[in-house]
Amino acid sequence: MPRSEEAEWWASAVYAAIQEIPPGYVTSYGHIALLLGEPQRPRQVGVCLKALPAADSGLHFNSGSVPWQRVINSKGMISHRGPGSAERQAEALRLEGVEVTSDSMGEMYVDFSRYGWFPKHLPSEESDEE
Repeated sequence: MPRSEEAEWWASAVYAAIQEIPPGYVTSYGHIALLLGEPQRPRQVGVCLKALPAADSGLHFNSGSVPWQRVINSKGMISHRGPGSAERQAEALRLEGVEVTSDSMGEMYVDFSRYGWFPKHLPSEESDEE
């Protein structure tokens, strides 16, 4: 089913915002929603990431151009979106130099105090204000 104009705008805004997260850092679904002026929509950020097209899709925003691995939940935990997804995300983060730890239950975490990216505005918006 095709997306509505609003849904398409939202997904594009989410993907563009995520592209601004620097390598070696992570942020939360909620912070992306906050940066986009919709703090009540962190789950919709996750929905967009779950629906991110494959790198070979030919679409502008895809898993090769959007660093999906840099978005985790508000507790610093890598969310499970399907079989093996958390492990793939952890490995992608490790390749960027981010330390990922596991607890006794096998949940994977990133230390926000060390790797967190929580600006008040998107860097692209700050350059527009100057």
